[in-house]
Amino acid sequence: MRTKVADCRKAGDPKPPMLLSTFLVEDKPDIRDAVMQGMRVFAPIVFIGHAEREDEARLWLRQHNRHWQLVIVDLYLTQGSGFGVLKDCRVRHPDQKVVVLTSYAEPQIANQCLQLGADKVFNKNSELDQLVEFCRAHADHLEIRQQGRH
Repeated sequence: MRTKVADCRKAGDPKPPMLLSTFLVEDKPDIRDAVMQGMRVFAPIVFIGHAEREDEARLWLRQHNRHWQLVIVDLYLTQGSGFGVLKDCRVRHPDQKVVVLTSYAEPQIANQCLQLGADKVFNKNSELDQLVEFCRAHADHLEIRQQGRH
C-alpha cells in the first residue's frame, strides 16, 4: 500500500516532511500532469517549474541555479534532449540531485546518463516507487543537514 506524503512523518513528529523544490523536464502534457500529480501525493516535493524543451530547461536552470533541490528529466523532448540538460547540471551543489525518468532505461542509456551526471535513472513504466523512495531519502538527508546547522 502506498503512503501519502502527509503520512510520511515519523511517529510523534507533528512537523511535515521537508519538501524538495523540484523542476520537471517533460514534453508530453499528459505525462507531465500525471507525474506532477502523483509525485505531489506520494513524494515530499513541490514543483517550482517545468519545461518542455531542452533550451527552456537549460535557460531556467541557469537562471535559478541555487533555487532547486531536484530536477527530474525526460530524455526525449520535442526540441533537444534530456542529455543536454544533464550536461548543464554536471556542476551543481552537492545538495542538488538530478534524476532521469524515461521509458528508455536500457543499461546503455542509463550508463550514458550516469556519465553525464545523473544521480539515478528510473523507468517511467516500472520504477515510480523507487523514484518516490529516492525523493524521500534526499529530503531526509537535507533535513538532517539542515538540523545540524542549527
